[in-house]
Amino acid sequence: NIQFPTVGAMKVAGLTTSEVQAKILEKIGPSMKQPSVTVRIMNFKISVLGDVAKPGIYPVTNERITVTEALGLAGDLNITALRKNVLLVREINGERKFIPIDLTSEALFSSPNYYLKNNDVIVVQPGKVKYAQVSRGYQTTTILLSALSIAALVFTAFK
Repeated sequence: NIQFPTVGAMKVAGLTTSEVQAKILEKIGPSMKQPSVTVRIMNFKISVLGDVAKPGIYPVTNERITVTEALGLAGDLNITALRKNVLLVREINGERKFIPIDLTSEALFSSPNYYLKNNDVIVVQPGKVKYAQVSRGYQTTTILLSALSIAALVFTAFK
């Protein structure tokens, strides 16, 4: 709700900025000569997490932003990212919903989830290749540590 001294409280939850602007003009129009109303959303932010170049929280300066624009803000998907298994986390009526998104599908562009809302979170899942790269790194480290341990043991035994 927003409060105006002359017209009282107005419920604006769930309305777009254009709808809020029209509603305010409708209420204050009769009492003012040529009123001008500008409505902006403050603190509109989205989060992009997971297998992207720059995961983080991004402020949105426009009234709306798309899934693809948000991924662009985050530096795009890494090559190892799963494009068919992106997760949108959105709060609806106080309840957190987990919505799967397929970035390779044309249906995304006509989906109600294509446009993001304030505090939406996009989670990009890493592919198996990403996990294989990580485990290979651990394997190399383990081999090196084993070789060093054996060398230290041999050195100590023949000292």
